[in-house]
Amino acid sequence: MLILNLLGAGRKPERVPIFPLSTVLYPRALLPLRIFEARYMDMAKECLKTGSLFGVCLIKEGAEVGTPAVPEPVGCLARIAEADMEELGILKVKAEGLERFRIVSTETGANGLIVGEIERLAVEEEMADTPGLEESAEFLRKAIIGIGEDRFTAPHPFEDASWVSFRLAEILPLRNDVKQKLLELRDASVRLAILHRFLRQQKLIA
Repeated sequence: MLILNLLGAGRKPERVPIFPLSTVLYPRALLPLRIFEARYMDMAKECLKTGSLFGVCLIKEGAEVGTPAVPEPVGCLARIAEADMEELGILKVKAEGLERFRIVSTETGANGLIVGEIERLAVEEEMADTPGLEESAEFLRKAIIGIGEDRFTAPHPFEDASWVSFRLAEILPLRNDVKQKLLELRDASVRLAILHRFLRQQKLIA
């Protein structure tokens, strides 16, 4: 036990820069960003240089620009999949959502960039036999065709309740606080049940 404790104590906590936004990022979602503030420009350059990740969190208090905002405690890790500087001083990136995480603690640098010590949340297992999945997946399949398949990462596992529920949470017109709660849910079947009920209430499915 002592050896295990010593080994655990020697591990460095995982630290990532936090990007508070007025949107919720889900695993395997694509998020276009226009970066112009110096703190986030420096963050993006470091991510591009080293392949490191950053965390996207919904803003709990504050705004996207200016004084550092207070982030929600649960967010989604992201990597920069594409980057282009079409205009001087504005970096356009496409971020891809990866794993969810919970913030343990934060500190704010002199440049206003928040750095969080985080713990990753468990990746949900694929769930195929879930009530409401077939109807929800069929709605999502048609929605993706209408929105444009290039807006979604491939492949598209419509048989997976976790993937389907995250994509529905991403595209449906829900309040940000609702989207945040859906991100925080640890059970894909519960998330899908909530969204399946919403689709029926809105008469989007029979």
